[in-house]
Amino acid sequence: MPTLSKIIVRDFRNIELQELDFSPNVNCIAGGNGEGKTNLLDAIWCLSMTKGAFGATDADNVRYGTGGFALSGVYDMDGTEVRFAVQYGAEGKKVSRDGKPYGRISDHIGVLPVVMVSPADISLVSESGEERRRFVNSVLSQMDREYLSAVQQFTKLLARRNKILKDKPDDTLLDALDAMMAGYSESIRARRAAFVEALSPIVADYYSRISGGRESVGIEYRCDCPAGGFEAMLKSRRDRDRYLGYTGAGVQRDDFLFTMDGNPIRRHGSQGQQKSFLVALKFAQYDIMKKAYGFAPTLLLDDLFDKLDYGRISNLLKMVAGEDFGQIFLSDCDSARIQRTLDGITAERTYYNASGGCFTLQEPNTDK
Repeated sequence: MPTLSKIIVRDFRNIELQELDFSPNVNCIAGGNGEGKTNLLDAIWCLSMTKGAFGATDADNVRYGTGGFALSGVYDMDGTEVRFAVQYGAEGKKVSRDGKPYGRISDHIGVLPVVMVSPADISLVSESGEERRRFVNSVLSQMDREYLSAVQQFTKLLARRNKILKDKPDDTLLDALDAMMAGYSESIRARRAAFVEALSPIVADYYSRISGGRESVGIEYRCDCPAGGFEAMLKSRRDRDRYLGYTGAGVQRDDFLFTMDGNPIRRHGSQGQQKSFLVALKFAQYDIMKKAYGFAPTLLLDDLFDKLDYGRISNLLKMVAGEDFGQIFLSDCDSARIQRTLDGITAERTYYNASGGCFTLQEPNTDK
């Protein structure tokens, strides 16, 4: 199981230069809003996924007034110390393992599995299907290289098809592209369907444990293309696509409906219910990834207690304390609350206080 023992962050977001050591169990980062807690968790995410967690471009993650950022992490991998690095600057981005760059950046995806729970997850409920597709792609790409390859190839072919539709539509070229895209489309559709089938009951179980069984939740896969019918669908819509100038249907428009008691949680769930659902969703993701890998992914919990009442927080902490969650990074604005919380969970823990992009190691509270 990869365990992050040390990170060096340079010019990432508001962090100028920090070198931090971590516990293999639980790590707490406390501090006010805007002090850098989330930026540190985002740096850890970037070491795993090669890009930030919140949809920002690499350039947006560069500290103001500088030309690039550099992240380096030392991981214990089954007793062997391995260093991974992500660098971005004028010459582009480079991802390396023990100083050797990957031939393709995508080859790194899945090497350091990670799950993040964040207030920004609310976009999965409130925003368009693009956010939910991005989430599903992020999870499946870490576990399934064939899925990642299928999405990459489909996306390239889709861009080419859209360009042809805008320029000079050619039926022969479109026929060839549609046939090539069909295989990737079916692979993506089948894997998404299987993922949702496996995920939904685990989400429902976690939600019941967090909420005390007060509501039931579920996930439905809304595929924009019938099984095995992608090529025929595109052909039937070709005149319409010519008029639009882009491909108007396909797995690139899939969506995932989140429900509570059979109704869309977006419209019928309170803020606390939506937050509980999103935590359950991410914990279910964690379970599925742990089973797939045979070890626990790194778990990043950013402002976990936001919008949750005491009862739900209590149920959530009992789960964390009672499960093998591996290495955890937990942020909160209330340093006293987070210390009280962690003191009751584990003796193997590290505390940092965040202020202006700087992180100070704090001694744990030893008062009984």
